[in-house]
Amino acid sequence: MTEEQKELVQTSFDKVRPISDAAAVLFYDELFAIDPSLRGLFKSDMAEQRAKLMAMLGTAVSSLGRWESLVPVLRELGRRHLRYGVKPVHYESVGAALLATLEKGLGKDFTPAVREAWVICYTLIAREMIEGTEPREALP
Repeated sequence: MTEEQKELVQTSFDKVRPISDAAAVLFYDELFAIDPSLRGLFKSDMAEQRAKLMAMLGTAVSSLGRWESLVPVLRELGRRHLRYGVKPVHYESVGAALLATLEKGLGKDFTPAVREAWVICYTLIAREMIEGTEPREALP
């Protein structure tokens, strides 16, 4: 991910922050429309879940310049999501819902360059989360 792409992700996310709960509602509406089977994975209060989503996205976006410190956090998050029933295939639906949410939330500010930056960013995040679910070799 280039420095310019990091900047695009960060500045576009700054525009989403003021409408974070509405964006999170839109995200989950999009996600459940894309894959209705995922609704069953969410047993807790959705208001709390929306807040967690936006907090994690905020952490990831603000940490793009310190990727090495973000990787262990993402891998642990992936392990937790595995325990909740999330499978690697679900990350594709999540990515599609995220892009649809950003497109609707940002409107004309969701330029092709911003879209590309978010695709790269989400791909990196999802890869690390999935990596966290892979069985690890035992240490000698």
